[in-house]
Amino acid sequence: MSLINAILEQLLNGLRTGSIYALIALGYTMVYGIAKMINFAHGDIIMVGAYTLYVCVSLLHLHPILAVVITILVCALLGVVIEKIAYKPLRQAPPLAVLITAIGVSYLLQNLALLIFKATPIPFASIIKVPSIKIGGVHVSGLTIVTLIVTTISMILLTLFINKTKAGRAMRAVSEDKGAAELMGVNVNQTISITFAVGSALAAVAGVLFIAQYETLLPTLGALPGIKAFVAAVLGGIGSIPGAMLGGLILGIIESLAKAYISTQLSDAIVFSVLVIVLLVKPSGLLGKMKIEKV
Repeated sequence: MSLINAILEQLLNGLRTGSIYALIALGYTMVYGIAKMINFAHGDIIMVGAYTLYVCVSLLHLHPILAVVITILVCALLGVVIEKIAYKPLRQAPPLAVLITAIGVSYLLQNLALLIFKATPIPFASIIKVPSIKIGGVHVSGLTIVTLIVTTISMILLTLFINKTKAGRAMRAVSEDKGAAELMGVNVNQTISITFAVGSALAAVAGVLFIAQYETLLPTLGALPGIKAFVAAVLGGIGSIPGAMLGGLILGIIESLAKAYISTQLSDAIVFSVLVIVLLVKPSGLLGKMKIEKV
């Protein structure tokens, strides 16, 4: 294999992983843009989605497509429940209280999974059975093809939802000015719930793609992807949906190239170092906007 083909394969691998990070990062950035909080339990929604898929396919023997639909619905509902129980009572609380609560919800989900499924890793074969193809001298796996297609469709649907629907316009209004939106008749509580539902549904899709790639279930499987997706959201500009997409893809490519050509052990350190450099040069992120707040 030539060097160029090898690099192209690594770029495709990076786009595959980066697409998953982008889907997760969208949840972070939507919640921050509208509710002005960081939902650190978001990464564990991926874990819940992976275990839900496992239960539906391996234990209940449902058709994979039906299992995926159920997984998305379960995660969307879980996102709404978490928002109602854990975050809604803290709307007027200091940011630190909300942050601590989010971390608490994250550990709660992990420990519930630990109690139910135990700590032993569970092997779970991918439900994506698409054959790989060869373009020129570049080998493209079926999982990469499916991941890129699903991610592209998800992002297009999200963009249409935000720009073309009444709920999407309400979300944009709340993100700009919550008080003014409420005065104009927008139901802020309902809008925030919809945001959590949409973000958690995207995390479920990411969970399905992630577990298809790694094929092993663990109660902590969502922790590191969740942190990396948060890094992607900050890298692209927290609160910016195009920024979350761009940040996820860049992060995936950097990680893939670092693992292939520098060190698998140092790849995470390199990823976070890039974030530090970007924030030093442009604190608002690549596509974020600096806001002046009056105090």
